[in-house]
Amino acid sequence: MKFLDQVKIYLRSGDGGNGVVAFRREKFVEYGGPWGGNGGKGGSIVFDVVEGLNTLIDFRYTQHFKAHKGYNGEGRDKSGAAGGDLVIRVPVGTQVLDEDQETVLLDLTEAGQRITFLRGGDGGFGNAHFKTATNRAPRKATPGWAGEERWVWLRLKLIADAGIVGLPNAGKSTFLAACTRAKPKIADYPFTTLAPNLGVVRVRDREFVLADIPGLIEGAHEGAGLGDRFLGHVERTATLLHLIDATQDDVVGAYKTIREELVQYGAGLAEKNELLALNKIDAVDSADLKKKQKALTKAAGRAPLLLSGVTGQGVEPVLFALLDRVRGRPIRTEEDGTVIEDEAENEEAWDPLA
Repeated sequence: MKFLDQVKIYLRSGDGGNGVVAFRREKFVEYGGPWGGNGGKGGSIVFDVVEGLNTLIDFRYTQHFKAHKGYNGEGRDKSGAAGGDLVIRVPVGTQVLDEDQETVLLDLTEAGQRITFLRGGDGGFGNAHFKTATNRAPRKATPGWAGEERWVWLRLKLIADAGIVGLPNAGKSTFLAACTRAKPKIADYPFTTLAPNLGVVRVRDREFVLADIPGLIEGAHEGAGLGDRFLGHVERTATLLHLIDATQDDVVGAYKTIREELVQYGAGLAEKNELLALNKIDAVDSADLKKKQKALTKAAGRAPLLLSGVTGQGVEPVLFALLDRVRGRPIRTEEDGTVIEDEAENEEAWDPLA
């Protein structure tokens, strides 16, 4: 299924039905009087947040949504039926934005949310509504009120607990495949990942959702490469896993490039809790690895964790560290990047009543 995370659509709620002018004209009914009914209410535009969707592809070819008009009133004082509401199903994490693509009108973050966005127009009054003691035969009826209409943008921000960022070919998809059942495309060329991928990590009988987004390059905030539009999918995460390819010569430059793109993007990503890790350590000799680890520690102010998504070396400690960050607990590491685990502390953290 093609991934689509942003689309512009047109919405219009239904107009109200018109009231009618009618009179009661029956044999043996003297002074029958007004008998025109009211119009029905127009249908509303309703957003329904459902589980199981992770793309806006349904809106690719259907971009105009109009709710039903209310039915007109009838004689015999019959009110018109209300127009049916138009329910639009969207994935969890969808935002409804104004045309400026900045003003957030709705932020739909929980499955089961059902919100009326555009209210249908009220129905008009028939002449029976206007009957008074002094106006016994009104010949007045009103039309239904017009519905609301507007163009809006739908933008999807995937709901994940942790997100992976890094340069292209940093091994993000390989790491995701190593620790989840996700099947991202993996190849030895840049920009293999063209759309975000989600996977569920299971650690110590606990689960959290991990998101892998396409790689960033220098100038991504200005549109270089795939740009930074996919960073929106890690805005809601509790922590970021910053993967750096240990086989490249300038690991410090790689770190600074991603940090600068996070700063330029904004939305609090640069201040978000971040876990730093050197990937592909199986392809680097120990002396070179220690040198790069030392340089990265000096630049980042903390020792990076060490792992290999291909061999699985160091993957489990990184997952433990991510889970601790997701649960709001700090981690401790040795100087060589090894995660220090306190079994008593961990057991206490998994108290089901906590």
